[in-house]
Amino acid sequence: MSRRRTLSTKKKVALLVSATTVAGGGAFVMASTSNAAPPKTAAESSVCQGLATALGNNLRFIEEQRAEPDAQSAARITNREAVVAQIKVQQEASGCVVGESAQGSQAAPPAAPPAQSQPQPPAEQAQPSQPPAEAGQQVCNGSTVTLSGEGGAPAASSSQFPAGTKLKVTNLDNDKSTTVEVTSVSGSCVLLNNAAFEQVREPGKFLIRRAVIEKVG
Repeated sequence: MSRRRTLSTKKKVALLVSATTVAGGGAFVMASTSNAAPPKTAAESSVCQGLATALGNNLRFIEEQRAEPDAQSAARITNREAVVAQIKVQQEASGCVVGESAQGSQAAPPAAPPAQSQPQPPAEQAQPSQPPAEAGQQVCNGSTVTLSGEGGAPAASSSQFPAGTKLKVTNLDNDKSTTVEVTSVSGSCVLLNNAAFEQVREPGKFLIRRAVIEKVG
């Protein structure tokens, strides 16, 4: 009888230890989950800001294509929706808020105040319209540069320059530059595709704040 009681007591102790271990493990898992760092916003990370800017540019382009569609708009929208999905994957992998978008310096300028009804100057005093940029001229002054998310050989997209225009983009933070051809339309002065952006980017960054953009052809 005493032997059975002793064995029963040992079993009870073993079960108690096992239960404590399981409970402790569960508490550790809960603690680890609760201590996980929250996703970073564009204001907290330059990587997240670059991705948010790229997402905002693509979303704005899609909106513009839907507002003023043409024969190629449906294909452009389908392509950019795939790019948007890829950027969101990159946001999640980089620990950023998924779906956060921003325009940054690519945003449209504020609307001008309403014109006052004043007499117009004589025709001979009117200022001539600004001529198009010449080869070798710096363009897109003050613009930041980010990626469009598109694949393929190094290329660019632009809202100001037609397909076939060649642009040289220099990153002043590392003195790297790339010369690319505009192949498609975007909602920004210039967006580099993945391959072109890789040639001038700094490691871990998705936004070039100090850039010089020149029209070279």
